[in-house]
Amino acid sequence: MTGLANYHNGLAAEDAVELHYKRAGIEIFEERWRGAGGEIDLIGRDSDGLVFVEVKRSKTFARAAESLSRRQLSRIMLSAEDYVERMFPGQLVNMRIDLAMVDTSGQIKVLQNISIL
Repeated sequence: MTGLANYHNGLAAEDAVELHYKRAGIEIFEERWRGAGGEIDLIGRDSDGLVFVEVKRSKTFARAAESLSRRQLSRIMLSAEDYVERMFPGQLVNMRIDLAMVDTSGQIKVLQNISIL
């Protein structure tokens, strides 16, 4: 698959995940937000706080999960902290980072509140 096709497949996966979150009652208000550590695919809010979402598309959920490196997760965490500092200066904010995986059939699986082990 070409780089352009991968890019468009990634955008389609992000759109599907955004709809998935909205149907679950989570307000999504930022897409592809760039912070100190790089891009965060989706940012939203649920009743518990902010939700930062990394979207991964792959043939299987296992491959999607494996494609998120420790380094990339560290960069996402840095960008999430940057977002909170910019948008909510001096405030304590509940937040989590989710990994939303999309397989080639369009099925979505979400791992909530992921962290570096």
